[in-house]
Amino acid sequence: MTEQRYNKILKVEKCRQNDLTVVFENIHDPHNVSAILRSIESAGIDKAYLIYNTNKFPKIGRISSASAKKWVNLEKFKTSGECFAVLRERGFKIYATHLSEGIANTSLYDLDLTEKCALVFGNERDGVSEETVKLSDKNFIIPMYGIVQSLNVSVSSAICVYEALRQRELKGMYNIDYTEAELEQKMEKYLKPTKS
Repeated sequence: MTEQRYNKILKVEKCRQNDLTVVFENIHDPHNVSAILRSIESAGIDKAYLIYNTNKFPKIGRISSASAKKWVNLEKFKTSGECFAVLRERGFKIYATHLSEGIANTSLYDLDLTEKCALVFGNERDGVSEETVKLSDKNFIIPMYGIVQSLNVSVSSAICVYEALRQRELKGMYNIDYTEAELEQKMEKYLKPTKS
């Protein structure tokens, strides 16, 4: 590895947002999963939580995900309850997005995404489960003013993650989040040769 490449990885790692994450619930389309991974990695998120109980985690091709999957750690769970218990133990607030009457909705733009938080996105057909809605701290929506009332899940997640990025940039949060020991451990992982 060249010194230039090493320094680029180190610079990126110093900007990682270890207090911002995304949860996928049964998202089954591999292209959507790949697009979400690319969006969250590019916004400095290096860990995602996966809930898969009605669908299997899709096989992601190396080409479609580029190298995003290498840079994002994935932690898998079988239920929202399990996943959210771990997130809460780690100090995260949990914000799910689900469009439904009878649920109190907060605009994405009214959330404080500079807090330690997890954004939850459901699958392409059903959205997040009822259990997820009940267990979340808030339900939020992306404001829309057209006839169409929903966006592709990869588009929704990109919009939300980049709103978090915008808020965090304004607060100067894109500098080192990790201790030197954590940073060293991450660099060690990323510098390991990958299987082809």
